[in-house]
Amino acid sequence: MNLAVTAPAAVGTALLDDFSLEMTGKDVPALQEARDSIPQGTRINVTFLAGEDHAARLAAARAVRRCGFVPVPHVSARRLPSRAALEEFLAGLAADGTADNVFVVGGDPARPEGPYEDALAVIRTGLLERYGVRHVGISGYPEGHPEIAGPALWSALTDKAAAIGTGPFTGDVITQFGFDAQPVLDWLAQVRARGVDLPVRIGVPGPAGVRRLLGYATRFGISTSASVARKYGFSLTNLMGTTGPDRFLRDLSDGYDPARHGTVKVHFYTFGGLRTTAEWITDFQRRTR
Repeated sequence: MNLAVTAPAAVGTALLDDFSLEMTGKDVPALQEARDSIPQGTRINVTFLAGEDHAARLAAARAVRRCGFVPVPHVSARRLPSRAALEEFLAGLAADGTADNVFVVGGDPARPEGPYEDALAVIRTGLLERYGVRHVGISGYPEGHPEIAGPALWSALTDKAAAIGTGPFTGDVITQFGFDAQPVLDWLAQVRARGVDLPVRIGVPGPAGVRRLLGYATRFGISTSASVARKYGFSLTNLMGTTGPDRFLRDLSDGYDPARHGTVKVHFYTFGGLRTTAEWITDFQRRTR
């Protein structure tokens, strides 16, 4: 199916320029295939999956750098069994020259596998700066989190932002993806009202099969009502098609107010399709400029 739709009115370049991408350790061959479709210097996050060890994560970060991109390795707090494991990973990044940027997240396990209950605990260890980290990304959840109450989410965000602001780091916030731009815009306004002025990268699902998108949405507790699906551009009764985030980006651009929402960029979740996502972005930029 052709993913192209009627091009929206010009989408603000502040949102589309300097986008970032996401991959796993297993996506290194896909990255090499997609490298010519991705602008040099693009930030590429390397996730911290349960089924991958430090060696795979380090190899992926090296591959990102070798291809001319900026690696942003993830650190999953609750998946770290010990302080020594955190130091081992950070030391490996530092030795490879890939420690400048990290993304620190709490992680999936309901119970920590070691001493770190959340991302803030990792940031406060002092180990990030010791091993050369200069920029720290943290997570944001415009539609909430299925396991964390709203007040706790806000406290976590403001506390992490404060820790970054008082430390030797720059930072940003990368959000979970969604299908409706309005909750994102409302959340952004609340973020700024609470005094968090870090740049925000809005999570956007790259073009993918509808069934696959819904599977990820269910996993992460993202709203997929019939009305939201129609607004995004697919139907819950037809799961065989493929869809891209054209409408989402149009709506985000239409509602974006720099004075109210601050510095905002876009982060694409590629769901294993790095080349497809990169080529879609190039085509979308061409059609909207």
